[in-house]
Parts: sequence; C-alpha cells; structure tokens
Amino acid sequence: MEFGAVLQTNPPASRTVHLAKLAEQYGFSHVWTFDSHLLWQEPYVIYSQILAETHRVKVGPMVTNPATRDWTVTASIYATLNEMYGNRTICGIGRGDSAVRVTNGAPTTLKTLREAIHVIRELANSRSVEYNGAQLQFPWSQGSELEVWVAAYGPLALKLTGEVGDGFILQLADLDIAEWMIASVRDAAEKAGRDPLSIKFCVAAPMYIGEDWQHMRDQNRWFGGMVGNHVADIVAKYGENSSVPKALTDYIKTREGYDYNEHGRSGNTHTAFVPDDIVDRFCVLGSAEDHIEKLKALKELGVDQFAGYLQHDNKEETLRVYGETVIPTLREHIVAKA
Repeated sequence: MEFGAVLQTNPPASRTVHLAKLAEQYGFSHVWTFDSHLLWQEPYVIYSQILAETHRVKVGPMVTNPATRDWTVTASIYATLNEMYGNRTICGIGRGDSAVRVTNGAPTTLKTLREAIHVIRELANSRSVEYNGAQLQFPWSQGSELEVWVAAYGPLALKLTGEVGDGFILQLADLDIAEWMIASVRDAAEKAGRDPLSIKFCVAAPMYIGEDWQHMRDQNRWFGGMVGNHVADIVAKYGENSSVPKALTDYIKTREGYDYNEHGRSGNTHTAFVPDDIVDRFCVLGSAEDHIEKLKALKELGVDQFAGYLQHDNKEETLRVYGETVIPTLREHIVAKA
C-alpha cells in the first residue's frame, strides 16, 4: 500500500512545503493538496517548490475540476513540471465543489468531465488531441507521463471512473461504502472492456494519531460536512432510495446548509449535523494500532493508496507515527536473508 498526505495550501506557502518535505522523509509517496483558488493559495505554484525541495514524491490536486482552468493550460502545467522534475505529477479531478461554488458556479456535467480528462491526459502525456475543432500537441513536450484519477460518489460518476480513469479517489474511509464503490468501478471497467485491476484505488480521509476520541472527532468533523455536499447532490439527483448505500445518504437529513468560507477547516461552525459514528467511519482515528487495523481492512478490499488529510492540530506527530510505525507495518516485509 502507498501513502499520501493531503494538505491545504494555507499561507505561508513555506509551511506547506515543509509538511510535504516531512511527508517524504517519513515514507509517503504522494503529496496532494486542495485546489480552490479563492479559499487557499494557488497549488500549482507551490508544487514547483515542493518538487524542487524533494526527491521522489509525486504531487497533485485532490481535486481539480474542468471549470476553473482551460484544459490545455492544466495539461501544460503538468507537462512543464514533468520536464522540470521528472514525471512526478498526478492529476486528481472531479466535477468541482468549492472552487466553482464559491464563484456562484456549479459542478460540471459528467460529459464535460469525461472530455476534460481525455484532453488533459493526452496533452500531458506528450500526445496529440483534438480540442475545439483543432488537432493540438505541445511541440516542446517529450516523454511526459501523467495519470488522471477521478473522484466520484454517485452511480454515473463511478461508471465514468471505471470507463476512463487511471485511478479512483474515494473521499471517505468507510469500509462498507468503499467495498460497494470499488465493486461499482470495477464492474464499469469490465463492461467497458478494460482490465478492472488496472485501475488504482485511493481512499482519502482525515488521519489523526491520538487518544482523546472526542477531540479527534471535533477536529475532523468538517470532513463529514464536506462529503455531505456531494451526498446532497446525489440525493437531489437520484432520490433517497437510489443504489447508493444508506450509510452514505442517511446522515445528511438534518443538514441545514454549508458555509464555504469554512470549507475543509477543523472546528467549523456548520457541521454539528455530522454524528460521531459518521466521523469514526469516514475517518481514520486513534492509536497507531487502530490505524493499522482499518488500513489492513481497506487493503483487503483492493485499496492501493491511503491519502490522509492533515487539517487538524496534530500534523507533525501524525506524520511521524505513520512514518515510524504505520507505513512500515503495511509495506511488504522483506528480509535480508531468507
């Protein structure tokens, strides 16, 4: 199993770079960030500094969207970073949440998302692509490599992921929901003639090493509110009796609204509707042993990467314990002499 650290690009940018370097030192393979240009600093600028001060981690957004940037500009950024730092980028993408809603926009259609994935991936892999009636290619890009991982919750988005995604990002760590969604993506891939096992699966959720459960829950309750935005969209589209697991849809019934000014922030004031059991199910909390137990269960379901959000007051200690205890336990055990 691989491990990623998910950061917010809050100022100072040097703090984000510091945490990324620390994640690499502790054995994390990926550094992801939020991508919401009004709420936080521009991530692609910070990626360049992270890549300059690290040696092997891959960087990318969790997640970008097709609406806030021209797709060819997005692809150009990846191809440029890859030329500078050696194919160490990855693209997480979805229909859009805070980045579009804060500007009074709305998530894109799945058709637009599908088209954007194709254009970004082809150009960023140094290939030619048709875009707006023209055949385009970066004449300066050779050998660039980029995987595009799709963030999804609803049935049609999961179907799209199985059909076109290099990877699937599930932003919650509930075992039952993860099992259903992974099966849905694999089924869609098989029906599209793809190898279901070729798709990489990433579970992304807050990780917090600690003993005070109420404090940990309060620090990470924001995550249930964030997921609730997407769930509300699903319920509005499919109704309460869709194929989506009840464990995902039931908890938002008392949801009254959402303030994007506090999006993704611990201690925010509008997530009281999120019950403790949802926080426990969606997040990875507790001792190192608690983390290892849940991550082993996710690995058994086919999860290739766990990406832990670090939007709380225990960032460095959580990274340390993961590096010294959790990650070594989940890695393949190799001995010097058999």
